[in-house]
Amino acid sequence: MQSSTEHAPDFALARTAMINSQLRTSGVTGPLVLERMNTVPREAFVPAAQRAAAYIDRSLPLDDAHQLPPPLFHGLMLQEARLDPQDRVLVVSPAPGYLEALVAPLVNSVTAIAPSAAAAGEVPEGGYSLLLIDGAAEQVPAPLLAALTPAGRVVTGLVQGQVQRLCVGRVVDGRLAAQPVLELGIPRIPEFDQPRVWRF
Repeated sequence: MQSSTEHAPDFALARTAMINSQLRTSGVTGPLVLERMNTVPREAFVPAAQRAAAYIDRSLPLDDAHQLPPPLFHGLMLQEARLDPQDRVLVVSPAPGYLEALVAPLVNSVTAIAPSAAAAGEVPEGGYSLLLIDGAAEQVPAPLLAALTPAGRVVTGLVQGQVQRLCVGRVVDGRLAAQPVLELGIPRIPEFDQPRVWRF
């Protein structure tokens, strides 16, 4: 009779494969970024049924209408964020805990909220130097942008037409001025969709 652990996934091996075949080959080479991606157990932040697929190069369904973006998105996000030990970071994520765990040891503080709270304007008191949005938004709610310092940065996925792109930006005159980094398969955050206007 075979042991029940004989076919258990080797998550350490999967993390190494993720780093070598997904991140390094796509330009994610920062030592601190790779260390965090190798340290944080991605499988611990997805439903049990998805754990064996935690390091595959695709989004994973969560317990609701949301998805966890693929590993490359998080690696690129951390690299483009250029994290500073003094950063006060605001994370908006449908996957509680994962992005915060990646970022926390590298910055001053991390505050995390769900997309539903952000869409409802329930944003903790401002003064953040960095906003990270864990998915693709058609629009970034104004209260999130208002919570940033004047020099605050934003790293997010954006839905532009029918394409999702990782973007970096800053707030100019109360609006997000963003530059695309890479076209990438990033799951949408439904709460950040623009209202649909029906025309007759």
